[in-house]
Amino acid sequence: MLKLHELKPYKGSTKKRKVVGRGVGSGHGTFSGRGAKGQKARSGSSMPLGFEGGRMPLHRQIPKKRGFKSRQPKSIVINLERLDRKFKTGETVNPKILLAKGLIKSTTEPIKILGAGKINMVLTFEKVMISNSAKEKIIAAGGKII
Repeated sequence: MLKLHELKPYKGSTKKRKVVGRGVGSGHGTFSGRGAKGQKARSGSSMPLGFEGGRMPLHRQIPKKRGFKSRQPKSIVINLERLDRKFKTGETVNPKILLAKGLIKSTTEPIKILGAGKINMVLTFEKVMISNSAKEKIIAAGGKII
């Protein structure tokens, strides 16, 4: 059975503190691991991150990146004419079926139906965004938007 006086910390879990400034024989004497003279060797010295001795820092030399990058994912765009070729009357259009028919590559991004082309059949749309022009054409053909 384990006894209290036999407990030891895991091997490598404890770290010994570096003792500096205790003579040349200690290995950390004379300059105490700070090198010889200079700004960093002095007590109380601290420099800002990225300081390069007064010259123009690298992060200020490089030109800024212009423009704007939206965090919102871009929609996968599908036109009505492509749906007209792939679907039959009375079918449902949703991300899973679009993936199965090979019109999209993944169901994680938002999908938007655009109104380019004609639609000549009754389709039911679920879980997809639809543009106003596409909405008019779908309703005119007798389709439903859920």
